[in-house]
Amino acid sequence: MTEKLTDALLYLDGVSVAFDGFKAINDLSLTVEHGEMRAIIGPNGAGKTTMMDIITGKTRPDKGTVLFEGEIDLTRHDESAIALLGIGRKFQKPTVFESHTVQDNLELALKRDHGIIATLFHDTSKEQKDRIDEILDEIRLTERRSHLAADLSHGQKQWLEIGMLLAQDPKLLLVDEPVAGMTDAETVETAKLLRRIAGEKAVIVVEHDMTFIRDLDVKVTVLAEGSVLAEGSLDHVSADERVIESYLGR
Repeated sequence: MTEKLTDALLYLDGVSVAFDGFKAINDLSLTVEHGEMRAIIGPNGAGKTTMMDIITGKTRPDKGTVLFEGEIDLTRHDESAIALLGIGRKFQKPTVFESHTVQDNLELALKRDHGIIATLFHDTSKEQKDRIDEILDEIRLTERRSHLAADLSHGQKQWLEIGMLLAQDPKLLLVDEPVAGMTDAETVETAKLLRRIAGEKAVIVVEHDMTFIRDLDVKVTVLAEGSVLAEGSLDHVSADERVIESYLGR
């Protein structure tokens, strides 16, 4: 592709995919700008996970356009290539290295050569150490840097995994139900963390917790039956009769 079709960081247009005749994504169109945080809500089966699978290369759409940075066709790349392009994904269940310290987890996640030889003989540079310090401060785990990840609370493990994504220096983060299982205090801190990240990075948050979505105070996209049902502020979409009928009223 020789020229940008859009200035948006992420651009989906007319995207559809079916599994055994069921349309999981149905003519979905969505744009996310550089540095924007977007909340995605919708009932179970609305297509939220499949949408993230398409963005990250896990699922290839049957039709439609999926562009990153205006010119990179994500449908032509696999998961590992898309991660290297600058798209990071955090699943609902934290996947940290529990037998390693918090700092070790971040060092292992740094964007560098992860081959066996390179890992054995790698010496963390001052620049990388400074970056780890920055991330520890951002995820509020500086005091826990030498603790094993296994000893962290559920919420702290979630923050560590977000920190591990940040260590890879992504341009876009996809975060799936980050506050599931968290205490109220951890939920509040997670909203603050994601707000700190947004602006520097674009963030897509999929979540069911409406109190948390309100704390994020961002544009909300409601998915239903694989397509966009409504978009706007949480108050705006919450007042939409179609949203009430398909999701909030259940």
